Amino acid sequence: MELKDVAVLITGGGSGLGEATARAMAAKGARIGVIDQNKDNAEKVAAEVKGVGLHADVTSEEQIKAAIAKAEATHGVARVLMNCAGIGGSQRIVGRDGVYPLEKFARIINVNLIGTFNCLRLFAERLVTIEPVGEERGVIINTASVAAYEGQIGQIAYSASKGGVVGLTLPAARDLASQKIRVNTIAPGLFFTPLLMSLSEEARKSLGAQVPHPSRLGDAKEYGSLAVHIVENPMLNGETIRLDGAIRMAPR
Repeated sequence: MELKDVAVLITGGGSGLGEATARAMAAKGARIGVIDQNKDNAEKVAAEVKGVGLHADVTSEEQIKAAIAKAEATHGVARVLMNCAGIGGSQRIVGRDGVYPLEKFARIINVNLIGTFNCLRLFAERLVTIEPVGEERGVIINTASVAAYEGQIGQIAYSASKGGVVGLTLPAARDLASQKIRVNTIAPGLFFTPLLMSLSEEARKSLGAQVPHPSRLGDAKEYGSLAVHIVENPMLNGETIRLDGAIRMAPR
């Protein structure tokens, strides 16, 4: 699918991987709807890509429906959904602070996994009502993580949530194939995003040195570039693509 003049929705589009994807797709001529829980970030990025800022929580059916409707009023029905919204969190099951709080585990699962599915289902519900363009109607791209495969100590909730995103990719692609909607997932490795910006430069260099090649942290622009390619390549479907410089995470 060509991105020129196509309406795109990007959750978590106000920063990090989502922001980079918004810029990459806008450069291709797409009309961008930036969904973010941070209203200021959503509006800032939207203004810079000549899109529309949308304040919404991915776990809320009501808020995501409203965001889809608002974007549609400006750009028409979106044919591409980028699910980039997510949160982190690290804690051992039993550690110095006691047992892992169930509420914390549930929160990470709710945002990263259930939030992804919530946006996917509501986007698809609207998309199936319009006609295909050529051989396809639209594209959905989710964001997992290499932690889905090699979760480190303390990452039990994060890894479970991202493993769930990987797990839903193929059945979602099969489910929506009859509607000519493709579903893929990107599983990034160590990327220079707001989640890592709080670390010292020395710590970031140490993490980058763990990547076999190129031996550095990933650039969010590289994620955006892959997202663009997935939209443009019609044979990519039901796939989770690792974008990680061949890293395989150690236990810690």
